Amino acid sequence: MTSSKFQRLCASLLFAIPAIAAAQGTITGTVKNMTRNKPSAGDEVTLIRLQQGMQESTKTTTDAKGNFTLQVPDAGIHLVRVTHDKTPYFRPAPPGTESVEVEVFDSAPKVSGIEWEADVMRLQTDESGKRMRVVENFFVKNDSNPKKTQYSDRPFDFWLPTDATISGSAALGPGGMPVQSSPMPLEEKGHYAFVFPIRPGETRFQVSYELPYNGTLTLGPRPTMKTGTIALMMPKTFKFEAAGGAQYNLVEELNAQTYVARDIAPGAKLGFTVSGTGQLPRDAAQTSADGQPATGGGDSQAAPAGGSAATDTKPGGGLGTPIDTPDPLTKYKWWILSGLALLLAVAAGFFLSGKPAQPAAAAAGVAPAVPSAPSAPPLLQTLKDELFALETDRATGKLTEAEYTEQKAALEVVLKRAINRS
Repeated sequence: MTSSKFQRLCASLLFAIPAIAAAQGTITGTVKNMTRNKPSAGDEVTLIRLQQGMQESTKTTTDAKGNFTLQVPDAGIHLVRVTHDKTPYFRPAPPGTESVEVEVFDSAPKVSGIEWEADVMRLQTDESGKRMRVVENFFVKNDSNPKKTQYSDRPFDFWLPTDATISGSAALGPGGMPVQSSPMPLEEKGHYAFVFPIRPGETRFQVSYELPYNGTLTLGPRPTMKTGTIALMMPKTFKFEAAGGAQYNLVEELNAQTYVARDIAPGAKLGFTVSGTGQLPRDAAQTSADGQPATGGGDSQAAPAGGSAATDTKPGGGLGTPIDTPDPLTKYKWWILSGLALLLAVAAGFFLSGKPAQPAAAAAGVAPAVPSAPSAPPLLQTLKDELFALETDRATGKLTEAEYTEQKAALEVVLKRAINRS
């Protein structure tokens, strides 16, 4: 996309988005402890103002029945944060919100019933062939009984190559939306932790990093607990070789190759060597925000090609399509390939809808994902498509860092101005 075309698009989006009515007054709500299945009394409730960063506004405490009332002193978009057992839980409060319901859980530093569903790595080189770009995704399932949140100074730890340079990271809680979350370095080089609560259901972590590359590179995932699936996605121009007895099976795809290992125990040999150069083609990344392959229309509920992919993307819903089918990663691809653009795309979809949070929506996320609709508004779909395409063009090397920064900043301005108009 040229700069002038992009600017015209931003201008059209800005003037086409209708104004959002902002409301002032009060927000009432109820907090329920899902571990004990009763109202949660004594929890701190804070209204957070989202304009110009996250600013705490007013505070209160839940009563014996878990009820609270927050004063809303200013117009705009807010989050309601409930702190229970030292763990934060969020619900969005767009303009017009009058009430919210928040579900919380008791917390512990270690909770039984937590396992890695998958560790998925996406590899490609930059255009120079001198840097390897990796996007690694961790899918963590909390199936605790009774339901509890794992939260501490290192609720989820992982390993990266010692010479990795982290370029981006995000986390996604059950029923929530992607949020930027920076991993914290631990004592040993290459060892990191996401300080992000692992709530009941499925939590996803993504970290993007680069490595020096001279035409061949040896890597190896290092899961810290039993893992259901290790998957390595790369261009077909790469040559792959398992190292040290590692067992990977090749799954052919139209525009990529994927190597998969199953039922991995901690300490298992998972080393591999890749050589060659190349980028994953853009059409391999055409998945929509709900995990389904894009169809080019506004129907986000369209079935995947072939109709064989699992459509259950609820938290803790399992691995979806069996790993031995032609497309084993249908459930994961939207998160793997779209990257951090979802942070803006999903926020845009939710806040531009102008709808208050519904009590039946899944709690414990920073904000609920955009509900799927048979016919998404063309304007919203255009905005989401452009955000997606921007990140894809960057990942495939079609944009320089300067072009990416300029275009992303312009889209952010459009989004913020649209949200703030009232």
